[in-house]
Amino acid sequence: MTEPIRILCVDDEPNVLRSLRRLFLDEDYEIITAPSGEEGLATLEVQEPVQLVLSDYRMPGMDGVNFLKKVCEKWPRIIRIVLSGYADTAAIVAAINEGQIYKFIPKPWNDQELKVTIAKALEVYFLNQHNERLTEELSEKNEELSRINQSLEEMVQERTNDILFQNRVLQYAQNVLHALPAAVLGIDPDGLIVQSNRMADDIFTGKGISLTGMKAQSALPEELRSLLRSLPAGQPRSIRTEINHQTYLVSGAQMKGKDFQQGSILLLYQAEN
Repeated sequence: MTEPIRILCVDDEPNVLRSLRRLFLDEDYEIITAPSGEEGLATLEVQEPVQLVLSDYRMPGMDGVNFLKKVCEKWPRIIRIVLSGYADTAAIVAAINEGQIYKFIPKPWNDQELKVTIAKALEVYFLNQHNERLTEELSEKNEELSRINQSLEEMVQERTNDILFQNRVLQYAQNVLHALPAAVLGIDPDGLIVQSNRMADDIFTGKGISLTGMKAQSALPEELRSLLRSLPAGQPRSIRTEINHQTYLVSGAQMKGKDFQQGSILLLYQAEN
């Protein structure tokens, strides 16, 4: 327990208050007393923290039930115990219900039993306090987790939107490539055809089969393979060749983009006779 333990004893009989002080002399408690419910409330306003209130049931003015009811309303964490010399069952039930009493102890009390009751009541107080802290920590962790999840969802949505946009751009670029009035081939440094448009597929396969994924060694005629091998760095080169009884002007160039992607590009235009 890291905080000082204060117990407020409220009773209109000074002898009772003195007895309670003596009872807890050997305990590590700070005993505060008040002769009435009104003064007990005033004391709670200036004393902090108070973990437990021990109040007489019948007192002039504000009785114990009303006093503890007000304590419950304003300081709900405080453990509340009633002392009474009256064996009025209905009154006891009212006190427990209205003031949410932890325990009802009859007068005269047994000192040892009262000490045990107070010790257990304080355990309940600090256990409740610990549970409240855990609940607050859990709530904070849940809020933090919720913020992280929200951030992740936003990041995922942003990334998804970016991918969708890139896919649309790629699809548009592919459509543009297929619509060109020229055959276009992209060949990587290993000789693999990584891009071909529709006209290139028609020229070399005649069946609309895509050249993408094929080896230039097997898909292209020797004259074009020779052109690929002889391309000077950074400079295009053109030749005229005949493919399937049709003359084409073929331009080739080496490629090196900003991302250092390498390879070669061939463009084939049908030559005018």
